[in-house]
Amino acid sequence: MIDNLYIAWKYLVFNKMRTATLVACITLISFLPVSLQLLLEESERQLLSRADVTPLVIGAKGSSLDLVMNTLYFGDEVPELIDMEASDRVWETGLALPIPVYARFQARGHPIVGTTLDYFDFRGLEVERGRMLAVLGECVLGASAAEHLGLGQGDSLVSSPETLFDLAGIYPLKMKVVGVLAKSHTSDDLAVFVDLKTAWVIQGLGHGHEDVTRTKDTTVILKRTDTNVAASAKLYHYTEITEKNLDSFHFHGDLSAYPITAVIADPYDTKSGTILRGRFLSKEEGLQIVKPADVIDSLLQNIFRIKNVLDAVISVVALATFLALILVFALSLRLREREIRTIFKLGCSRRTIARLMSAEIFIILLVSGILCGVMILLVNQFSNDLVRALFIR
Repeated sequence: MIDNLYIAWKYLVFNKMRTATLVACITLISFLPVSLQLLLEESERQLLSRADVTPLVIGAKGSSLDLVMNTLYFGDEVPELIDMEASDRVWETGLALPIPVYARFQARGHPIVGTTLDYFDFRGLEVERGRMLAVLGECVLGASAAEHLGLGQGDSLVSSPETLFDLAGIYPLKMKVVGVLAKSHTSDDLAVFVDLKTAWVIQGLGHGHEDVTRTKDTTVILKRTDTNVAASAKLYHYTEITEKNLDSFHFHGDLSAYPITAVIADPYDTKSGTILRGRFLSKEEGLQIVKPADVIDSLLQNIFRIKNVLDAVISVVALATFLALILVFALSLRLREREIRTIFKLGCSRRTIARLMSAEIFIILLVSGILCGVMILLVNQFSNDLVRALFIR
């Protein structure tokens, strides 16, 4: 048997291109369905694990999928904005703890999530280095975000503008990194967390500027009275919140009318959750309340329908590849007739030729199996990051 394997190996090495093609075909056909199954199982685990621990989400009427994906996984599709009044409304019911979320802006490719300190308790997030948010203009980084950005406590991070030319005159805000969260293996690892008011400052709803009553530049004054001073757009607005200018930052109007993307409602018990859902079922209601687990379950059903189609396609391709392999070996036998006659003349039987051919097939399958196994191990090792890159984000 060793002799057969040795001769088969020498033949395969001599015909490198033919052997490489056969190995690649068998490896890919074996790798694709297994790796797809691994990625789908990991995506199901990630999606459901986060959705199951998030009881209810309240947002504007529209796509419930966009609402859930943005609130739970900070997806790029931002749902229609709602007012902060929605959070106050949940609080006044006494049925659930409202956690407002404003996930709209980004900083160097990472989502900026404006929320309250209740969010960190709700998700079980802990600070590994530094401290928690305390002052306007501060941010806390998720573990992966800190690693990708190469930032830590004491560094600064600038928010990214939504458009290249911002006609509203909203400037990027330079935020101070005060802490890095411990790794949670969720979407929180990729986020930049700020206070809600800091998110509103990024949008331009809150701002800080020099004291117009003390400015020496008279060109910025439009009108001055005994009770009020009106300034022009020339007035300098701060793009970084420091100890010196912190007191100058302020907000105009009612904060309950300020925008957020959603409210996570954490009912105090099952009955409270049922009652709260009933409060948002009227036709006149401008908000919707959804159960993330139901939305994600519906998404997964669609994904697995697509998987069934892909499995069917892969099966057909596998069958075609198998038939092509048979054709290759059949043609190979025709091309090797002189070689086979020589083997016969040397006194070898048909059984010997069959063993040589079987040894070639065995070596090809063995090499393909090893390569396929290594690739599957790599996919399994990095399935968490692959799912975030391919499915969730």
